[in-house]
Amino acid sequence: MTETNITFGDLGLPEFILSAVSEMGFTQPSPIQQACIPHLLNGRDVLGMAQTGSGKTAAFSLPLLAQIDVEEKYPQMLVMAPTRELAIQVADACEQFTKNAKGVRIVTLYGGQRYDIQLRALRQGAQVVVGTPGRILDHINRGTLDLSALKCIVLDEADEMLRMGFIDDVETVMAELPEQHQTALFSATMPEPIRRITKRFMTDPQEVKIQSTQRTNPDITQSCWYVRGYRKNDALLRFLEVEDFDAAIIFTRTKTGTMDVTELLEKHGFRAAALNGDMTQQAREQTLDRLRNGSLDILVATDVAARGLDVERISLVVNYDIPLDAESYVHRIGRTGRAGRSGSAILFVEPRERRLLGNIERLMKKPVAEVELPNHEQLQACRRTKFVAKITKQLEHHDLEQYRSLLEDLFTADQDIEDIAAAMLMLLQGKQKLILPPDAPMEKRGRRERDDRRGERGDRRERSGYGTPVAMDLYRIEVGRADGVDVRHIVGAIANEGNIDSRNIGHIKLYDDYSTIELPKGMPKELLQTFGKTRVLNKQIRMTFVSEAQGGDRGRGDRDDRRGGYGKRRGNDRNDRSERGFKGDRKFSGKNDRSFKEGGRKEFRERDDFKAKRRG
Repeated sequence: MTETNITFGDLGLPEFILSAVSEMGFTQPSPIQQACIPHLLNGRDVLGMAQTGSGKTAAFSLPLLAQIDVEEKYPQMLVMAPTRELAIQVADACEQFTKNAKGVRIVTLYGGQRYDIQLRALRQGAQVVVGTPGRILDHINRGTLDLSALKCIVLDEADEMLRMGFIDDVETVMAELPEQHQTALFSATMPEPIRRITKRFMTDPQEVKIQSTQRTNPDITQSCWYVRGYRKNDALLRFLEVEDFDAAIIFTRTKTGTMDVTELLEKHGFRAAALNGDMTQQAREQTLDRLRNGSLDILVATDVAARGLDVERISLVVNYDIPLDAESYVHRIGRTGRAGRSGSAILFVEPRERRLLGNIERLMKKPVAEVELPNHEQLQACRRTKFVAKITKQLEHHDLEQYRSLLEDLFTADQDIEDIAAAMLMLLQGKQKLILPPDAPMEKRGRRERDDRRGERGDRRERSGYGTPVAMDLYRIEVGRADGVDVRHIVGAIANEGNIDSRNIGHIKLYDDYSTIELPKGMPKELLQTFGKTRVLNKQIRMTFVSEAQGGDRGRGDRDDRRGGYGKRRGNDRNDRSERGFKGDRKFSGKNDRSFKEGGRKEFRERDDFKAKRRG
């Protein structure tokens, strides 16, 4: 019998486990399940090294649940996980695996859930306890969790527990266990503190090492886009439009990033929600339920918040911010392509982050293919396909004949039906324009060329406004420093509302009560009307034309404005202080103040010498 022909029935599992697994649609075990289940059924300790998504939850749950004595009402199996999401996922899996067994009780212990719920489940005689290290230790210290008769313990994603600072709690819990017990430890990597636990608490562990995600998750298509020419927000919207996905998860590095990206997506019509550590447990569970039931399509999350997340609908992962360590990338993309499902992963890489990409490629043992940003033609084609599908579906509606009659009543016979349809088409398209202008021409460069320093400097000069001058018009907007406005607020509002590449926005000057901005010559009237109603920090900018201006020839002060207005403000402050100085302002101090006084004395001496010569 070859390895590929092994079924769950060949591994020695009891009938109630096999029937549950069969009902879930699984027939052949994954490599880690084939390797771990026999050892754990035989009572051996197991040290498993495998990436997320390899099927390790079933690898330890199936054999250990098979050994539960349902007649005994005390904790016999303990699973520790780094996050509440992973703990809930493991507990749900255990309930599925034991649904055909009577008398198996499972409790989940984690922070954020009411104690009375957990205490009630423990008192009812739960045999399986799944939880996070902190809450498990809390119950031990309170005397509400007795592990004196525990048969087995599982440490799931031990390296993540180390990274999150739980390793001391883990060791404290391990020290509370009876001398005779079985241990299973699973970790994607094996740093020294984890090795120390294996040596201290495990007896002759059987090591099981499964190769990288590329073998366990062969159906994940990975690609990267180099951030150049377009902002990441604009690129994200384009990729999400053309990608064919059921549900997606977008990873950002910070909690603030999850909120910003979610706001962007909601503004453009996507059903998105944030998932981060600031949310209450109830809110987090409601968000995940919405993702599972299809009322939510996109989750924007941090690494820790999405740990252990397993939602079947997720078929796309976008790394909006590249992770600082390669292992986190593996865990991120493991949110898709699980249990034989296909998926894709896109990674955004800024120029300064190429070293991090190299680390990921070394870990994955293969390069991540580069992709081009979807162009206007791809966007058009995608939007038109979706639009046609929407209209085609509507053509099948049973009330269509009534609306045909209404059409005849509303319009006269001499009006062309095609003109009417075209007008309706323009109205129905909304913000998702079906006719897009060509993208601004961009120089195409290969990956190797982009590593050239001179090329990067030239690219920076191009983005900063150097190079070929562009004809500009000067406009005034009625927001300024007194409104708390910064240049980045104005650029963001103009770029988002007008769908304008930020490279095509000229220099901006900030004044107290208003500002000026350069925009490309010949802007459509409709767009200028839109800008007139646009708000910055909740104030209408009321844009008005001032004069013609020639772009591309930007001075030092203008470049300072583009950095956020700091240089311009600094220059204005200097001028203001100089004017006040002649009026007796004495805010200067130290060397500058002395220089001012000495300069004045010298001026008076020279004037006295001149008067004396005239008198002589």
